[in-house]
Amino acid sequence: MAFALNDEQLMIQAMVREFARKVLAVTAAERDRTKAFPAENLKKMGELGLLGMMVPMAYGGEGADTISYVAALAEVAYACAATAVVMSVHNSIVCESILRFGTEDQKQKYLKPLAAGRRIGAFALTEPHAGSDPVSQSTAAVRDGKTYVINGSKRFTTTGKNSGLVIVTAKTDEALRHKGISAFLVEKNTPGLVVGREEEKMGLRASDTTDLIFEDCRVPEENRLGQEGDGFKIAMTALDGGRIGIAAQSVGVAQAAFDATVKYVKQREQFGRKISKFQGLRWIIADMAMEIEAARQLMYVAAAMKDRGEKFTAQASMAKLFASEMVNRVTAKAIQLHGGYGFTQDYPVERYYRDARVFTIYEGTSEIQRVVISNEILKDRRTP
Repeated sequence: MAFALNDEQLMIQAMVREFARKVLAVTAAERDRTKAFPAENLKKMGELGLLGMMVPMAYGGEGADTISYVAALAEVAYACAATAVVMSVHNSIVCESILRFGTEDQKQKYLKPLAAGRRIGAFALTEPHAGSDPVSQSTAAVRDGKTYVINGSKRFTTTGKNSGLVIVTAKTDEALRHKGISAFLVEKNTPGLVVGREEEKMGLRASDTTDLIFEDCRVPEENRLGQEGDGFKIAMTALDGGRIGIAAQSVGVAQAAFDATVKYVKQREQFGRKISKFQGLRWIIADMAMEIEAARQLMYVAAAMKDRGEKFTAQASMAKLFASEMVNRVTAKAIQLHGGYGFTQDYPVERYYRDARVFTIYEGTSEIQRVVISNEILKDRRTP
């Protein structure tokens, strides 16, 4: 039986679909060319409640469930994948981490402006020599009275330049390995926080991805998120939710590529008839539709488990793994069915292909997802 959305979830999905296709989609191609950050659109999304969807109303959010959130996120990704990745990190990782691990003062101080879109959140975990192995990070936070002094550098930080608040992980006790990593809330313009180089990316070009450099960056102890040593747990918990978000991004981009392809094959003529009449192409369309629907169901199952308070680590990784690999197959087929036109910027499928490529890499590569899934099944915690 297919997973069915209830009336409220369908209403949210329809509202976001209308907004995304009337507002976000209009400038997506131009933003891809110019790398223009969607600040105005994010402001509108904040006004609509899309930047604090799962934040309780008491902290200025919408109090929506995860199913509603991923349904909305997929619609945003359908229209503009670069905007969707900002929304995903902001909601799934930053807001969720503060909500789960933050003090009451931190929730009051940060969740309200985040939910309203007055601040955009970023997450700084990856380092130049610590990607899939975050325990090897070298950024350190040394306690000095009632402050921590952070030194180190982070890489591939989504919205590093345009964020107003960053969750950064740093080692507070080298000897304890993953139990010696802590997390901190660092506000924009904090002395010692420097935005480094901005990456020239293949896709998602309207969302900035930067280095963040910490040079004797002093952070008050009240900005530590959780207890000392909780940083690794906070990061892994956040990534569980974030991976459902990447599944949603994948479903949205794949659906956009699919819809564009169906439209094209029903119009394009070769050998005296529409190419949609050729059996070989019809089978490709069937396979694309099947894979998208399978990914959508995995996404909703993981989201539903999260909403029920069940352990969903394996299901989140399954959804992320299948959906991210699916969208790469679907967008490649979309280009193939467009023929030479698919390789040009006259049609959107080449952008979908470029945007989708990173989905199998960030927030845990496909290989890491297989490690997570097998660890959860076999219970022997084998490392890569």
